[in-house]
Amino acid sequence: MAQRWSFLDVCESDFRPLVAIELAKSAKAETIEWFTKRIVDKKAKGGAQLLVKPLVTEKEGENIYLVGASHLRLLLGAEAVGLVKECNDNSMRTFTYSSRKTFKDFADDNHDFLTMAECQYIIKHELENLRAKDEKIIPGYPQAKLYPGKSIVRRLLTSGILVQIFPLHDREELKKLCHSWYGRVKVGYQPLDDIRCYFGETIALYFAFLEYFTFALIPMAIIGIPYYVFAWEDYDKYVMFATFNLLWSTVILEVWKRICATMTYRWGTLLMKRQFEEPRPGFHGVLGIHPITGREEPVYSSIKRQLRIYLVSLPFVCLCLYFSLYVMMIYFDLEEWALDYHEENDSNLSSLMLFVPSIIYAVVIEIMNRIYRYAAEFLTSWENHRLESSYQNHLILKVLVFNFLNCFASLFYIAFVLFDVHLLRQSLAALLITSQILNQLAESLLPYWLQKRYNKRMKKRLCSPKIDKDLSLVEQVNLEKEMGTYCGTFDDYLELFLQFGYVSLFSCVYPLAAVFAVLNNITEIYSDALKMCNVYKRPFAEPTANIGVWQLAFETMTVISVVTNCVLIGMSPQVNALFPDSKMEHILTVALVEHLLLAVKFTIAFVIPDKPRDIQIKLAKLEFESLEALKQQQMKLAVESLKE
Repeated sequence: MAQRWSFLDVCESDFRPLVAIELAKSAKAETIEWFTKRIVDKKAKGGAQLLVKPLVTEKEGENIYLVGASHLRLLLGAEAVGLVKECNDNSMRTFTYSSRKTFKDFADDNHDFLTMAECQYIIKHELENLRAKDEKIIPGYPQAKLYPGKSIVRRLLTSGILVQIFPLHDREELKKLCHSWYGRVKVGYQPLDDIRCYFGETIALYFAFLEYFTFALIPMAIIGIPYYVFAWEDYDKYVMFATFNLLWSTVILEVWKRICATMTYRWGTLLMKRQFEEPRPGFHGVLGIHPITGREEPVYSSIKRQLRIYLVSLPFVCLCLYFSLYVMMIYFDLEEWALDYHEENDSNLSSLMLFVPSIIYAVVIEIMNRIYRYAAEFLTSWENHRLESSYQNHLILKVLVFNFLNCFASLFYIAFVLFDVHLLRQSLAALLITSQILNQLAESLLPYWLQKRYNKRMKKRLCSPKIDKDLSLVEQVNLEKEMGTYCGTFDDYLELFLQFGYVSLFSCVYPLAAVFAVLNNITEIYSDALKMCNVYKRPFAEPTANIGVWQLAFETMTVISVVTNCVLIGMSPQVNALFPDSKMEHILTVALVEHLLLAVKFTIAFVIPDKPRDIQIKLAKLEFESLEALKQQQMKLAVESLKE
């Protein structure tokens, strides 16, 4: 087998390993032969037309293959996936091989025209679109059934034959990025363009949003400190603080849209056409013809999918929400026990015991959130969504609904059922601080410590003089294949979303929340950068034009925060004193103020354009040029038909 694929090294002397494929040690030779042949076969034969080279290690039975591609193949792949690059006239256009000379920095011998992340994205796209044609089974595994249109990579993964596919790090570039990103403590902006070139747009946008959100929290934190210290019971000032919170939360989200549009235009992803996505690897169905694209791809009944959603997924989510509320009531029983204990034993210990139920509940919330996340992923995958965007939207909806109820239900209950402002303040502080500490420990510090220990053991085992010049590559692949897998920005955005809820929903009760959020986010930037570079495998780049459905989630939170803050202020003794005789007048006044504030919010959102004026002009110009080119092409065809 090794001899067969070594032929590729002769054909492609500048073979550059970009992606590693690890097959099971028990994988059969005929299976490996068939899979690698499909990878190198021409596109016309249903292959990916890539290059494959086995990684030779001292360990027997390991099946690790390195995947690369010729420069020409990568350029054609860039056109196939619709990458957008900068032209010589400084405009951004979709790359086509026929017009390659018009793009900035392009040269036939310039292999850096495409970033390594873009090359790995192209290879991932080609591997994921390897689909069964006439095969009924995976060779060597009769129990692993195939049918036309089934993703080969997906079937190999579910059958345990394929262990993992991961992109390789560029060690020199990684060192430079680490130094400029978190190598030294500094006050300044992150190297977002460098992050984008190395990790892709999705991860770069997350760090851009994290940085922007942290800076945006600073005014709230500065204003919140004196409110906390000097004006706990001054509700007139709390009205001003809640109003500022409304304007602040609306403006920062609208300004973010503009910043995001500017960045993604510069990166080219704002122009990428995403209307006709390829079916996701996990999607399965009978091979058919897509009615819009005319391409051959799996087809699955939307009725079956809807039945799975409404008859299975929805009842399961409702059951989980009920269980979350049941746990919440247990928490309130603990709070009552702690309060009784403090009244009976008025001491320092009993005072500390008042915080124990909230801390325990915060830990339980984190555990329940993580367990539910796995269940939500399984259900969403079982629903069999065709597009990755649809899959992500349904998953995010499931998780957001549960996490929102799980994290905030107790606070709403305390505020609007128990009417206990002191307990609300105490619970909010305990939940916010405990969740931040747990997230830092679970997501960054613990994985980093475990990875450092593993790296030391691996380096001792791999430092053998018997391995030739490929020692560094062998060591690198063996180190990286044992690293944890980064599961995307979902959990990171979710953490920011919940933090935004703690800051905005009850801002008039606990103004200090923004201070803790800023402190947490500063450490989060460094810890997340550390885990991306040293703890997890390098993730595949994913082009994106915005933060997707999370933008809507944050905007929805601002609407809810307007309602909660208005009701909290309306329930205060000072406001109640203004309406001693008429309860209905009191309710109507609070509702009127709430509606007026919402009207102000939506007016601000409408007035501020989502894209800066210069970006709008550039997009309109590109659209005009595309229409003109299409018109000229149609006229040319009409003239040729008349000549005939």
